[in-house]
Amino acid sequence: MSIHRFSALFLSALAIAAPVAAQEVNVYSYRQPELLKPLTDGFTAETGIKVNVAFLNKGMLEKLKAEGSRSPADLVFTVDISRLSAVVNAGLTQPVTSQTLTDNVPSDLRDPDNHWFGLTTRARIVYASKDRVSEGDITTYEDLADPKWKGRICTRSGTHAYMVALTSAHLHHHGEEATLEWLQGVKSNLARKPQGNDRAQVKAIWAGECDISLGNTYYMGKMLTNEEQQEWAAAVNVLFPTFETGGTHVNVSGVALTKAAPNKENAIKLMEYLASPTAQEIYAAANFEYPIAPGSEAIDLVKSWGEFTPDSVNLMDIANLRPQALRLTEIADYDG
Repeated sequence: MSIHRFSALFLSALAIAAPVAAQEVNVYSYRQPELLKPLTDGFTAETGIKVNVAFLNKGMLEKLKAEGSRSPADLVFTVDISRLSAVVNAGLTQPVTSQTLTDNVPSDLRDPDNHWFGLTTRARIVYASKDRVSEGDITTYEDLADPKWKGRICTRSGTHAYMVALTSAHLHHHGEEATLEWLQGVKSNLARKPQGNDRAQVKAIWAGECDISLGNTYYMGKMLTNEEQQEWAAAVNVLFPTFETGGTHVNVSGVALTKAAPNKENAIKLMEYLASPTAQEIYAAANFEYPIAPGSEAIDLVKSWGEFTPDSVNLMDIANLRPQALRLTEIADYDG
């Protein structure tokens, strides 16, 4: 046998004997690592596929654009429909066909073209002073513009994603003219210039600066588990307002498969794992949210805040109204 023939056979044998590359999935996440770890650990234990999570405080969209087809990211985890839709609209995702996903994620909580899938929800609710707001005083989002609340409302900036999503939902139900009037009415009822986050509004109620505020449900859980903030939480009731022609506004945490995904098959396996009722319950419990898979339940603390009927509009319809909602917020000079 010639030396060249021997060398070729030897190299072929090495190739056959070489270990298979490690199975993995790479995730870019706006969600804190501690919220994901129980799930990623469980997925790895079940499948042997390693999950690498890169936590980003901001700039995910820009990072994905800059990396382009060279991006190592397989999945993006984020919150709020505006962020999910932004990644989709930038052409950075791809659709996923999966019966498991469509069975476990209701149609109004996933992209109509299957580019993103919701995993948990949070409701945008009213925090109301236990001492100064009576039961039944406020039942709808439209009530927030009633002059009886003049000088009694606190909110965060009208241009924050959570507020824009609510304004977009109002726009969906009532149109531009009514939404502008609503924004102007709520602004005229503010006790102070919009500022701070959702918890800061509850603190303001506790301090007597205002009587009602808007916030996400999960902040109640966060306050109740924070010794310094428990007193704030104890000062308010959780109310689930609805739109006059709809239900309670909800938003999502969700996942999307990137267009460049180098580990596509493994990434879809992780998406399906996350969408399972058991995984959704774990994920929701970690941040005091609501799982959405049929048969899944929120933890007792979250259920203790009350029942509500979510608004059934598809969240991509809400996302598509975001530019108009922002424009109306600016016309109303909401933060001025």
